[in-house]
Amino acid sequence: MTDRFKPTDEKDVEALVAYALAEKTPLELWSGGSKRSIGRPPQTEYGVDLSALSGINDYDPAELVLTAKAATPLAEIETLLEENNQMLAFEPADLGPLLGEEAGKGTLAGLYGTNFAGSRRLQAGAVRDHALGIRAVSGRGEIFKSGGRVMKNVTGYDLTKGLSGSWGTLAVLTELTFKTLPKPETATTLVVHGLTPETAAIAMAAAMGSSSEVSGAAHLPADVAGGFGVDGLGAGATVMRLEGFGPSVEARAGMLAEVLRPFGLAERLDAPTTATLWRAISCARPFAADTSLPLWRISVAPTDGPAVAAAVKAQAPGAKAIFDWAGGLVWLMLPGGDPMVEAVRGAVAEAGGGHATLIRADAGTRAAVPVFQPQPAALANLARRLKDQFDPAGILNPGRMGR
Repeated sequence: MTDRFKPTDEKDVEALVAYALAEKTPLELWSGGSKRSIGRPPQTEYGVDLSALSGINDYDPAELVLTAKAATPLAEIETLLEENNQMLAFEPADLGPLLGEEAGKGTLAGLYGTNFAGSRRLQAGAVRDHALGIRAVSGRGEIFKSGGRVMKNVTGYDLTKGLSGSWGTLAVLTELTFKTLPKPETATTLVVHGLTPETAAIAMAAAMGSSSEVSGAAHLPADVAGGFGVDGLGAGATVMRLEGFGPSVEARAGMLAEVLRPFGLAERLDAPTTATLWRAISCARPFAADTSLPLWRISVAPTDGPAVAAAVKAQAPGAKAIFDWAGGLVWLMLPGGDPMVEAVRGAVAEAGGGHATLIRADAGTRAAVPVFQPQPAALANLARRLKDQFDPAGILNPGRMGR
């Protein structure tokens, strides 16, 4: 049984890290815990529950800036933003149900630490692109801050972006500041039925290359299309979202329908149905039905997504895929208990490279295989140097990312 600490403020975190450093005692960190089972299982005697570091410190809707403590639930932040007709533009995804956790447990720190953006990433950018500033405690037991309340911070290294995606291995986050944006006035989704993944990738590329300003593009094959909570997708659907002011959306929808005409007649979904569908796509909702099956999150060039999925399916009949980011993000669920690491990573390499992260597998499997994409030698060396600078004693989430 891992003993648990529960700091209540930044000074508590500083004291706790200093103690762990002095005792050479590694710590496992979590806030909401919704993604705690991603990565190698912790080999630590002590856990740090950061959930008490919660609350919105400052929110200025006119300036489009929000500052909150690290463990503030995303649900709380999104409720506040909704009241002010604003949003986090990268479309946070609630991945808890994919991992057998209840919905709504995700926190701001977990979002930043994983850098997992939703479907709007192909238009709005990654989580790190919207982070303005952070406060944290390094593995040296030192409080530091980076950035502020504006986008232009050019003094020294941009730690605000650099620490995003480090999974708690470099520092303990205590506060984050994010840019917010106004919500679109309306949205619609154009749907083309019955395409193969390969043809869908071509159609989505045409849509993304047009002047229609597509904010989401995904292909939902027939074997998963019924699991998104939207009627009429059962034969498989290629979906593209448009957002903005009403007249603009109408005009762009007409233009996009013409672009898609060679691929089939495009149907349209209304704004409420569009919201339901894209929440489910960002969360890979159909793959939450059976949390015992291995699940991969694969990032490749958009036109390579179908080939990667097909290569793995050739070795694992019954595998199922969802293609988001115009085909560049592949959620791939495998039958049985074998995550087929060599097959997945081999398919990614054959396609020209990318990243494959094992999102879901049992603890024994995660302890035995590289969960995250192995880095080229130069990047691995840089990662080690960063770890040496921020956490030289290796006390923060040791081994979670394989180092």
